[in-house]
Amino acid sequence: MPGMQTSERLSFATSPERYRHWRMEIDQAAAVATLVLETAPDGGIVPGYELKKNSYDLGVYIELNDAVQRLRFSYPSVRAVVLTSSLDRMFCAGANIGMLAQSAHSFKVNFCKYCNETLAAIEDATSCSGQVYLAALNGTAAGGGYELALACDQILLTDDGSSVVALPEVPLLGVLPGTGGLTRLTDKRGVRRDLADVFATTAEGIRGERALAWRLVDQIARPSEFDAATRELAKQSAARSARAVTDGAGVDLVPLNCYETEDTIVYAQVRVELDRRAATATLIITGPSAAPADLADLHAAGAAAWPLAAARELDDAISRLRFAEPELGTWLIKTTGDPAAVLATDELLAGSDDWLAAEIIGLWKRTLRRLDATSRSLIALIEPGSCFAGTLAELAFAADRQYMLDGVFDDDQDPAVLILGPMNAGPLPAANGQTRLAIRFGPDSGALGAAVAAAGTALTAAAAAELGLITSAPDDLDWPDEVRLLVAERAGFSPDALTGMEANLRYAGPESAETKILGRLSAWQNWIFLRPNASGPTGALRRYGTGQRAEYDRKRV
Repeated sequence: MPGMQTSERLSFATSPERYRHWRMEIDQAAAVATLVLETAPDGGIVPGYELKKNSYDLGVYIELNDAVQRLRFSYPSVRAVVLTSSLDRMFCAGANIGMLAQSAHSFKVNFCKYCNETLAAIEDATSCSGQVYLAALNGTAAGGGYELALACDQILLTDDGSSVVALPEVPLLGVLPGTGGLTRLTDKRGVRRDLADVFATTAEGIRGERALAWRLVDQIARPSEFDAATRELAKQSAARSARAVTDGAGVDLVPLNCYETEDTIVYAQVRVELDRRAATATLIITGPSAAPADLADLHAAGAAAWPLAAARELDDAISRLRFAEPELGTWLIKTTGDPAAVLATDELLAGSDDWLAAEIIGLWKRTLRRLDATSRSLIALIEPGSCFAGTLAELAFAADRQYMLDGVFDDDQDPAVLILGPMNAGPLPAANGQTRLAIRFGPDSGALGAAVAAAGTALTAAAAAELGLITSAPDDLDWPDEVRLLVAERAGFSPDALTGMEANLRYAGPESAETKILGRLSAWQNWIFLRPNASGPTGALRRYGTGQRAEYDRKRV
């Protein structure tokens, strides 16, 4: 996949009028949205494969991710979302095998990660926004197609004698269900692990009453009753949804304004500077010039409101860098602006039960989790003029290390400060449900309590170091060398070792289904994709569809 192995930067921005693979239907009276999948066979994101049987590639998931986010912001009255297909007896055949077979290893893993994050966003929409997702499987759901269904709150399967649910990756492809299928089977749906073993090694899948008895689906319906059953399920879900009823207008998520050069990606609130010689990307996030006066001001600003615009831009930048710049292994995170304006914005958002405020907080939560899951070394540089306060301070705590200048570079500067606020105490939890401060201090509850008690205080480098909130506090003489040596050291280590180390440390503390899924993707699936049994010239991915059996190295390791 040449365009995805070089420096070409993919666009993650789209909108319903540009969708090629999904159709969005809104029934305002019923408070129900329907997302209909019909992949364009010739609509692959790059040439070289055909999207048959509703198989998907990254482009399909870019549209789905946009639709999930757009429903939360642009359609606040929607309380239930139905995922279904327009094809006869086929919901989704999963990830396109031709696409996977010709893709670089790094693309495969990033692709699975992006799909995982989109499925997590679906689950988050159900649990946190009251937009309950339902899978109406009007045909077979195989592999990633069934994993898409597993992300939904309930699954309805047509009982037509031929349609099945299946996770055939192990018997057919020599890999694992790469978007969390095994974890969602056991942890979410409560499928017995022996039955999950049978299911995941049965290439032809499970249908009808057996699928229902094994908890693989929640309901089955004959073809003549399927549409009525779908409507009734959506009606019930909308009725029990916790989403507040609102007749107010949503926010139109207008396209992001992004300007790219060979060495920069520039948005309104985010700037990315690329240094290929040093193998770094510097992400500079600009804080607001002023906080919204009130919620009416926030609504009036819409997509241009700083907290929404900055989160969307940062999310887009992370995804672009993941796919397009795999060799820039260290990301330096900087901020600039007025910390008081960030804290005032946070106070407005956190102190409100307004639906838009809640959705903006939710988007920041998901964007920070995408940063957590990114296989790059993350270094926060806190300098004079920085704006690491409240929400933007979470960027520092998401980083692997925090370096804060003790003093100033010039006499006319004020020293750098770090300020905690309400957003650091719960609204933006990591994937395991804990705050990043709680993860940072682990069982040391005294250190955590002292840090939380310092909320609202402008902490200088010495005070932040005393509280354990930063890694190092070099002075202005040592700063350039400290940063240079850190970057050089990181570039000299094995990227694979760093990815494994960072993922383990970022997901310290208790597990959740999401951390288990991401952890297994980063370790087991990453390794399996590299093995010749899957990706070698006689491996399962290469032999799939040729009529030839894969040749396996039979040693267990």
